[in-house]
Amino acid sequence: MSLADLLFADAVGAGDPRAGEVAVHWGDESWTLSRLRARATDVACALADAGVGEGAPVAVMLPDGPDVVAALFGVWRAGGVYVPLNPRQTAPEVVQVTASVHPAAVVTTDEHAHRFGDLPVVVPAADRVMVRPGVAGDERLDGDVALVQFTSGTTGPPKPVLLTHAGVASLIDGVLRKLRSGAVPDRARAPMPNLVPVSLSLWAGLYNVLFALRVGAPVVIVGRFEPVAFAALVRRHGIRSTVLPPAAMAMLSDAADAGTVTDLAPLRFVRSITAPLSPLQARRFRDRFGVAVLNSYGQTEIGGEIIGWNAGDSAAHGEDKLGSIGRPHDGVALRVVDDSGVDVTGDAAGELWVRTPALAAGYAGGTDLSDRLSSDGWFRTGDVARIDGDGFVWIEGRLSDMVNRGGLKVFPAEVEEVLRLSPDVADVAVVGVPDERLGEVPCAFVVPRHRGVPPDPAALEALCRAHLAPYKVPVRVTALDELPRNEVGKVLRSALARQATAPTAGGNP
Repeated sequence: MSLADLLFADAVGAGDPRAGEVAVHWGDESWTLSRLRARATDVACALADAGVGEGAPVAVMLPDGPDVVAALFGVWRAGGVYVPLNPRQTAPEVVQVTASVHPAAVVTTDEHAHRFGDLPVVVPAADRVMVRPGVAGDERLDGDVALVQFTSGTTGPPKPVLLTHAGVASLIDGVLRKLRSGAVPDRARAPMPNLVPVSLSLWAGLYNVLFALRVGAPVVIVGRFEPVAFAALVRRHGIRSTVLPPAAMAMLSDAADAGTVTDLAPLRFVRSITAPLSPLQARRFRDRFGVAVLNSYGQTEIGGEIIGWNAGDSAAHGEDKLGSIGRPHDGVALRVVDDSGVDVTGDAAGELWVRTPALAAGYAGGTDLSDRLSSDGWFRTGDVARIDGDGFVWIEGRLSDMVNRGGLKVFPAEVEEVLRLSPDVADVAVVGVPDERLGEVPCAFVVPRHRGVPPDPAALEALCRAHLAPYKVPVRVTALDELPRNEVGKVLRSALARQATAPTAGGNP
């Protein structure tokens, strides 16, 4: 199957009974299915004129809005492979992407066309789609590859992951089966719009667009996240369930404390996406707004969500399992193994290995996933997890983030959760830095709750010693105005580690 079918499968021209239904809301604009299909078809025709054929990568750099959705399906209708770019990316970042995937053409605005050399450029203008001729690249990927998505790059250079049409479709259907299990469908009610609160240059944004179209729901594009505007969209479109990154939930909780957002009615459920959610932040959000918080789990190489919650789990375990990422979806098998690849016993922690209905097709450039697969086909996630007696999965941290302090393991997430208990700490990240005697030691970076008033290091040390073994206590605490994060809100730990080891690195001894 092609994901293009999500938009075009039931299109029957003027006789299509759904042609007048709204497909995309964007500010005061509302695009119907008919208009979106027409725009996507125009993009597909323009790409064909530019020399795009089956399996050709197409870079797309557009501001958030309906034209991004049209470009997505236009690329697929032309037989191409979608490569999302953010207009905010720097020139070196754009060079890195284009060098990795060698696009045949680009869909962008007049403002950014000059950034792509002599490649053919397709420009969706106000009333028509225009083509600037150029020299089309000759790169071709496998016919089932739908999209090239770069990993987050929080600890190293981003990798271009090849996601397939069949794999993405299978994972979306797995999530739907989980969410619908035990629920009584209300066929009299029109599908609730799917509010997408992250950029459409990110896989999380595009995935939620596809999810909406799979269930026949319109998409509400948010664009740049802002708490007051988000609350207004929830009210306007009657949003009862949505997804949010942890950073957005923290912003909304802060806005509630400041009195700028007083409620999120009629919102009832929020599913956390894109980054690990702190149990403390989950509780804070729930207590501020009375909204159930459901965690979830996936990886770029997996292509989507494979572990999560449904409403039944939330009703039965929403309090005692708060902080868990939920239980595996249908067709997903899990193992937790120790350093030698042997299954752990009970609910002990180890590396999470998974089997899913589909994995990515590897990385652009011909590298496959063999270094992430066991000899019998299990995918090594690199995440440390445990599975409790009820089958709920708990993520303890990343193997790559683990601090090896003289042979003793320190997982940053555990230390961060303790530091968040301080009323003077708004945000925190812990990273390992080299040490001549111990190999590595943990260092903490904190964002003060009150700007310009750093927390007392002695008080933070005492807090850690009250909750943690001595070897887990950070050797240094540094106050920052904000933590470095990428577009999906993940902390850039590599940047913090560099800062911690720089000769001028500040902090408290």
